[in-house]
Amino acid sequence: MTNDMTKGNPVKLILLFSIPLLIGNVFQQFYSMVDTIIVGRFVGVDALAAVGSTGSMVFLVNGFATGLTSGFAVLVSQKFGAKDEKGLRKATASAITLTVISVIVATIVSLLGAKPLLKLMNTPENIMGDAYIYVKIIYGGIIATVAYNFIASILRALGDSKTPLYFLIVSSVLNIILDLVFIINFKMGVAGAAYATIISQGVSAILCLIYTYKRFTILRLKKEDFNVKRRYYHKHLKIGIPMALQFSITSIGIMTVQGALNVFGSTVIASYTAASKALQLVMQPAITFGVTMATYCGQNLGAKEYGRIKEGVKECTKISIITSIIAGAVLMFLGKYFVMMFISNPDAEVLKYAQQVLDISAIFFIPLGLIFIYRNALQGIGDSFVPMMAGAYELIARALVAFALPKYLGFIGICLADPVAWFAASIPLGITYFRRIRSLLKHGNIKA
Repeated sequence: MTNDMTKGNPVKLILLFSIPLLIGNVFQQFYSMVDTIIVGRFVGVDALAAVGSTGSMVFLVNGFATGLTSGFAVLVSQKFGAKDEKGLRKATASAITLTVISVIVATIVSLLGAKPLLKLMNTPENIMGDAYIYVKIIYGGIIATVAYNFIASILRALGDSKTPLYFLIVSSVLNIILDLVFIINFKMGVAGAAYATIISQGVSAILCLIYTYKRFTILRLKKEDFNVKRRYYHKHLKIGIPMALQFSITSIGIMTVQGALNVFGSTVIASYTAASKALQLVMQPAITFGVTMATYCGQNLGAKEYGRIKEGVKECTKISIITSIIAGAVLMFLGKYFVMMFISNPDAEVLKYAQQVLDISAIFFIPLGLIFIYRNALQGIGDSFVPMMAGAYELIARALVAFALPKYLGFIGICLADPVAWFAASIPLGITYFRRIRSLLKHGNIKA
């Protein structure tokens, strides 16, 4: 079912679109969370540290491919908002071609670079073997991750956030079952966790594709739809490449922090990993509102409803501030229970390090929420350069803090890397959004 977001109450539309998407995002976190929980509790702290140490590497490649496909969906949402069905099909067909090419390249490059990257990040020798096994399997299955995210992005561009949710639920349940079988019964260790993730993602992609083809006639592409003019590829790449680079730049910043963290040893790495999983879970409302804004702004730009863009972003910002405060409180008061999910009988040292990460991050959740809203709003109206540059500001800020402050503040210096990066990105994004929306309302274009 498609959903036209160019008409009706913006707040209602945003919430109705966001709720299924939020549930889906939470279920998607189960892929990595269940892996981490079962590995930490049934294999050991070192295995947990091994999986955690690869998180930024996985995000580097998957984030690039996912950012690229999300960027491709922006043109689809604009064509849908403009009621241009022929253009919509051609936008989808050209996006498929570009996605296939990007997956092939990403898989080859990532597999060749996995081992050197682990060494570059100062991965401790006692977890190097498991870390390489895990990331190699994940990289080999990039196609499954990208396939699902591509289909989901196209459906969300049409205003449908429910269909991807249904198949994420199926995938998450399957992932849990496979984790238990591979790790506990077959004693496959971190390899079992990786295989469970890839297989469950592949199943969700196949099921989503079959259902989409049967139910969404507007997406039943024919041979002539792939006869696309060069301008479609140009528009896709103009938005998609900066979005992909934005994800990659962010992940490089996270890898920089991981490299600085790795010198503290496997106990601290495991603590940081458990805390990071809790952070990722409570970040989902902010991420959800960001994805919603990309679709909402894209459709309304296509319909030339510029006033609705401003109104929708304003209302979404209010909602995001409220949810950010709630999320921060949850981390501060319930954080240790999240950590105990991942590590069986954690000692006081593990809990102390993890809680420091959660407390410091929670204080700065409001600017984090603003990053997602302004970044995705800008991308929805076709401005992808500034969001990419904001990712560069994040990278610089993370790197400076991660390598400078620990000399004086110890582990707390590592904890401050993300919050400082959030501030560094939110300021230029906010300023640029307000300049762009004023230009839209005054001149009908996004040039400042």
